[in-house]
Amino acid sequence: MPCIARTSRLALAASAASLALLVTACGGSGSDASGPGDGKPVTLTFWSATAGAKETADAFNKTHTGIKVKFSMVPAGPEGVTKLSNAVKGGNAPDVATMDYSALPEYASEGNLEDLTPSSGDLVKKEFPEAVQSLVNLGGSTWAVPFDVTPIQLFYRKDLFKKHGVDVPTTWAEYRTAAEKIHAGDPDVTITNFGGGDPALLSGLAWQAGARWYGTSGDAWKVNIDDPASRKVAAYWDDLLAEGLASKTPLWGEGETKERATGKVATIIGAAWSAGNFPVSYPDSQGKWGIAPLPTWDGKASTGMYGGTSYIVPKGSEHTEAAAEFIKWVTTDPAAMTARLSSLKTPSSALPANEGMRAAAAKQFDNSYFGDQDVYAVAGQAADTIVPGWTWGPVQQQVTSVQMAAGGDHTKMLSSGQAKGESAVTDRGLKLDK
Repeated sequence: MPCIARTSRLALAASAASLALLVTACGGSGSDASGPGDGKPVTLTFWSATAGAKETADAFNKTHTGIKVKFSMVPAGPEGVTKLSNAVKGGNAPDVATMDYSALPEYASEGNLEDLTPSSGDLVKKEFPEAVQSLVNLGGSTWAVPFDVTPIQLFYRKDLFKKHGVDVPTTWAEYRTAAEKIHAGDPDVTITNFGGGDPALLSGLAWQAGARWYGTSGDAWKVNIDDPASRKVAAYWDDLLAEGLASKTPLWGEGETKERATGKVATIIGAAWSAGNFPVSYPDSQGKWGIAPLPTWDGKASTGMYGGTSYIVPKGSEHTEAAAEFIKWVTTDPAAMTARLSSLKTPSSALPANEGMRAAAAKQFDNSYFGDQDVYAVAGQAADTIVPGWTWGPVQQQVTSVQMAAGGDHTKMLSSGQAKGESAVTDRGLKLDK
């Protein structure tokens, strides 16, 4: 039975680009990259909910002899995290898994991850952008390896902008002016869908505005969800919704897709991965959509992130070195990206965090839908403007749950998230700096 970590505590001072994270472990973990000594390859178990993960594992198995990967598909989101947590507690966790960046600090702080600093720390430092490093390097240790980077971008209807004489906005003030002009010209058209409330999108827009939802002060956690920068973002969108300039149709539903497919919204606030959805969800709009940098508050290029995935080694793995070798391949070798994307039935525009992987990804994507605009080049430029220093906190999954219950009131999403964040930190026995 592998040793499971005891109660963890997050504390200690952190730099602006990393959280302080102290995990109390029990003894050393197994680390066997050479197998049981009988000449047979190491067999790694790999869990993921990501499309193309199985084909990626298959490609690895065809080109590597000392390590074999056995893949299992698991549920996405909180259900998948719960399944993984139960497996760690039961001593039967996989050797490798994927995890959203926003869940990583909470999962690591509970003692559910192997410390990858010895095997992957240098890899992360050398091969991945600074803005992504802060998401996986917590408290001076490396707990995951990035897979993709997810800069928020502006997708806009070129034909509607031309019809109403609107230029592509570069600031949020210009975006509002565009919303007013388009809606005045056609009351059936709004600037975008923004109903229902999406905590991940709200956090990304707050990130761009300079917010830092989590931080540390000495040995205590700071929760800053309801801060001035975030309130500015929330008030902006609540105002657009109240005046009918943005659609209240909930995000991620059939109504959203219908409005976007029928020209009832002029823009979509999405991420690099969003581009792959367009040919499938809005096939009749080929050539009508363009991609531009996200508008900013001060006119200087900047953006936040919307989602994103990393590779982890759950606590208890007896093959951490072999797991690190597989993770290095799947996150930095172009052959891994080719295997993942070529197997998909629908397009993917996932932007690899590792720049060396991007050419292989771009080769698999058909730019004709966007009028031959270079989708990956635009996304790569956006990635370079991600505001560095954002980190997630040890209770973000609980915060997300209460924010989703706020009914699309973005100002309330912040206040309820702040209250939950503070209480959840205290409930976990962590110090809270108020």
